[in-house]
Amino acid sequence: MRPAPVPRAAVRRMRPYHPPLEGRRRGLRLDFNENTVGPPAAALRALAALDGDDVAMYPEYGPARAAIARAFGVSPSELILTNGTDDAIHLVVDGFADPGDEVLVVEPSYAMYRFYAERAGARVRAVRAAPASGFPLDRVLAELRRRPRLALLASPNNPTGAVIPVEALRRVLDAAPRSLVFVDEAYFEFCGQSALGWIRRRRNLVVARTFSKARGLAGLRLGCLFANAPLVAALSRAHSPYSVGTAALAAGLAALREAPTTRRYAAEVVRARSSLEAALDRLAIRRFPSGGNFVLVDVGTRAGRLVAGLARRGILVRDRRRDFGRRGYVRITVGSLAQTRRLIGALEALWRHG
Repeated sequence: MRPAPVPRAAVRRMRPYHPPLEGRRRGLRLDFNENTVGPPAAALRALAALDGDDVAMYPEYGPARAAIARAFGVSPSELILTNGTDDAIHLVVDGFADPGDEVLVVEPSYAMYRFYAERAGARVRAVRAAPASGFPLDRVLAELRRRPRLALLASPNNPTGAVIPVEALRRVLDAAPRSLVFVDEAYFEFCGQSALGWIRRRRNLVVARTFSKARGLAGLRLGCLFANAPLVAALSRAHSPYSVGTAALAAGLAALREAPTTRRYAAEVVRARSSLEAALDRLAIRRFPSGGNFVLVDVGTRAGRLVAGLARRGILVRDRRRDFGRRGYVRITVGSLAQTRRLIGALEALWRHG
């Protein structure tokens, strides 16, 4: 028998990604940083209003791109609609990294940065950062002297919650005139700090946003990639022509029109995050500053029992031991105030009784 074809060496070397477990609808979803109350009602109405022609036709992007650009304060020529942030990462890596090129990441961070870089055959240069240390500016600047093709950064970072200070990001961009700096702002709504306003004067900057978090459309996969117009034109040549579906566009546009709902939800999450942080401090559970809709904690050897105990109470949280190489790290998504009160009650019962 002849041997079967084998994938490229880069694919064979890749680390597998572990997606969410099945059956999550039955619990309080505090494990994957999703919106925990659902999208704006207008988004659901927009989906219900789709008819047979809408579904049978390929999507038309012109009006949607113009409306989304207006909402974000950019021109349509500075925007690419993407199938979630993953599609934006994939597009940038494919557009800039040849096999053997260096791609800089700060880890632990979103697994898809390494995933797409390794799939492209790039060499990943990882700066390891302790969750208590914030953004490791000096080490990132040192790596940028190697002139990597790409630097893939998140602000706020997942799972640590660290926000890249404005001055630190400015120094990164200054130090990397020949590298493309990708800034993932998936959690922007929960911290309010953005580099989006820099794209016209920073030719080496790309910013990504998503509708999956604050706007509650994770199941539809809609994101945005922003950059200066010449860079967007170049990347558009390599982008799949119909990567975003009609349903995602309809719901996304409706969610933008109902922006006050998203702002209220994000503000409530920020208040709930403060309540959770105060409760963690009362319980003497080590936690790390976060600008996202989640908090990373270190509970040492009690992590397994804590995750399992919360699961028995119908509350799902994320064990992040793989990211740090030891037990103890657990990431907790922050939901509404009512959901957070339920979480705090369960944490108090479990923590005080072992």
